[in-house]
Amino acid sequence: MPPRSTNSCLNEFTASNDQKGVSVRAGAHALSLLSVPLNVHVITALEERPLPLTELRRAVGFPPQTTMRKHLRSLTQLGVLDRRREADFPGSVDYALGPGGRELLSVIHVLQTWLADSPDGPLQPGSIAAKSAIRALTDGWSSTVVRALAVRPLSLTELNRLISSLNYPSLERRLGAMRLAGQIAPCSHGGRSRPYAATPWLRRAIGPLVAAASWERQFDGVEAAPVMRIDVESALLLTVPLLKLPPNMSGAARMAVELRTRDGGSSFAGVSVGVEAGDVVSCVSRLQGPADAWASGSVGSWLGAVHVGDYRGLEIGGDRELATAIILGLQNSRYRVRQAA
Repeated sequence: MPPRSTNSCLNEFTASNDQKGVSVRAGAHALSLLSVPLNVHVITALEERPLPLTELRRAVGFPPQTTMRKHLRSLTQLGVLDRRREADFPGSVDYALGPGGRELLSVIHVLQTWLADSPDGPLQPGSIAAKSAIRALTDGWSSTVVRALAVRPLSLTELNRLISSLNYPSLERRLGAMRLAGQIAPCSHGGRSRPYAATPWLRRAIGPLVAAASWERQFDGVEAAPVMRIDVESALLLTVPLLKLPPNMSGAARMAVELRTRDGGSSFAGVSVGVEAGDVVSCVSRLQGPADAWASGSVGSWLGAVHVGDYRGLEIGGDRELATAIILGLQNSRYRVRQAA
């Protein structure tokens, strides 16, 4: 399978980015909730049992009452928490995890796996360091910096030309935060502008991103951003290059996600993957051309396959072994701690 020009990929990205501008991307809202330490402490404190307000406040470190009530109100409105008034004790209120909270707890667990693989050492959800790392990821994801760097290393100047929706200082701040968090790293380069590359840790962020997007679709319909072409391409271009398949596998595979358009129709987004002796040798955001293997399905079907290993909604054809191995690799990338170099 001949590799496609990275310039071609970036040209398509530029056109797409110019049309959309900066907005919250799929998964970013849920991760933003979990970047707030108090939200994480409240959810994890209620994992075992409901707690009255006084005990809950004690369990999360006695934050100011106004701050505590503000966060509890917000989480209750989102369906993360259930607020229960005790009949035997007028005025007494218990808080418990609602269905959305139980599922958000699973997102925290996926996020914890990713944070444990931080280049600077394991981070704990709810810590200040984790807050900075999650915010750097969500800012890079929503501003499409992640999509651009998923293709190849780029300098600040090159990114500034590609991402017209951000001014230079804003872009520089995002890159600085991602570099400080260990999500991008400067490359050795003899030119005037030093390029930045996505680190393996950033490429494994598919775990929390997919878990967060899946949660949004189930429990946060008002705030959830729809999954769009740029989200699909970002996730796949970011992660597929890390996959290591069995050495007996070679061929061209097409991974396609069906998206709903505004007029009620559908379109497809995804990547074509070239594999030689188990190694991914190319991954490009074009679905045209011959393929030895393919997998396609709706956004929900792909989220189910990658997040919980449920392949039943996907249509898999051609070399099914190759297609299934790539899907399994995407799913397992959530748990590969300290393996990619």
